Amino acid sequence: MKNVFITGGAGYIGSHCAISLFKNGYNPIILDNFSNSRSSVIKNLEIITDKKITFYDVDIRDKKKLISIFKKISCYAVIHCAGLKSVAESIRRPIDYFDNNIGSTLSLLECMRKSNVFKLIFSSSATVYDNNQLLPLKETNKTGNIKNPYGNTKYIIERILMDLVKSDYRWSIRIARYFNPISNHSSGLIKENPKGIPNNLIPCIIKVAQKKLPILKVFGKNYKTKDGTGVRDYIHVMDLADGHVAMIKNNRLKKGLKIYNFGTGKGSSVLEVIRSFEKHTGILISFKFTKRRTGDVAESFCSANKAIKELNWKYRYDLKQAMIDIKKIL
Repeated sequence: MKNVFITGGAGYIGSHCAISLFKNGYNPIILDNFSNSRSSVIKNLEIITDKKITFYDVDIRDKKKLISIFKKISCYAVIHCAGLKSVAESIRRPIDYFDNNIGSTLSLLECMRKSNVFKLIFSSSATVYDNNQLLPLKETNKTGNIKNPYGNTKYIIERILMDLVKSDYRWSIRIARYFNPISNHSSGLIKENPKGIPNNLIPCIIKVAQKKLPILKVFGKNYKTKDGTGVRDYIHVMDLADGHVAMIKNNRLKKGLKIYNFGTGKGSSVLEVIRSFEKHTGILISFKFTKRRTGDVAESFCSANKAIKELNWKYRYDLKQAMIDIKKIL
């Protein structure tokens, strides 16, 4: 069984990738410093998979410790999910975001090279796209013109990886540009559960449903969309996890760099998401409209045709199923 390291493996995306790796015959090795995740995730992953999880409590900027892990365990490929991820927080703490996200990536790449591991999956984001473009967004669309430090870190890392592949033919790199991951594994044992105040729509809705927040703020009601609220491409996190593994399976990690979008290709508005949550959980959500957030766009959704054709991947879970799975964690 091939070992696949997952940086940030106890986080939202990484933990679901671990399940998909096991399901597809790989052995995930989790690397996480638990700065924005919880150690209880490891135990819950062991319950879900009925397997012993190998994990290391490590900040991947610590090169000495990271190199020692590579020496200890053979590594087939790395899925790089580690990083700070709040757009709003990044505007307040740009230096922390550049230090953490870019610094950790440079450290990882150096340790991989020294350990002769050259297969990397990078969890990027739709935030790298210049949003002043026709939809759906394709991998060939223009990137840059980003309005927040979080998106800039993803964009800069992508450029670093592109330059790296040009300079060293040994690397096999895949970039996953994912849109808006939501929901959780059907067991309800792992979920999006960041420390601190949530920023994404679904965690905020859940906090209101659990009466941990008094009301949901809906940012903007006069966008040029179907109901005036922002429209996004929401993808079930298990579909996204399967997409990461699809890039590894069947010896697909050939040399060079490829980029793939992961989304449903359909947009849902904030109000549609709220109504779907209410319908499938039976819980009403109190909300109020407030002013738009700086940098938010009216609408964003992708074309995932490249992943469908080249990886034999497609999304399996719609918004309804996402809400049914969310109900299990309430």
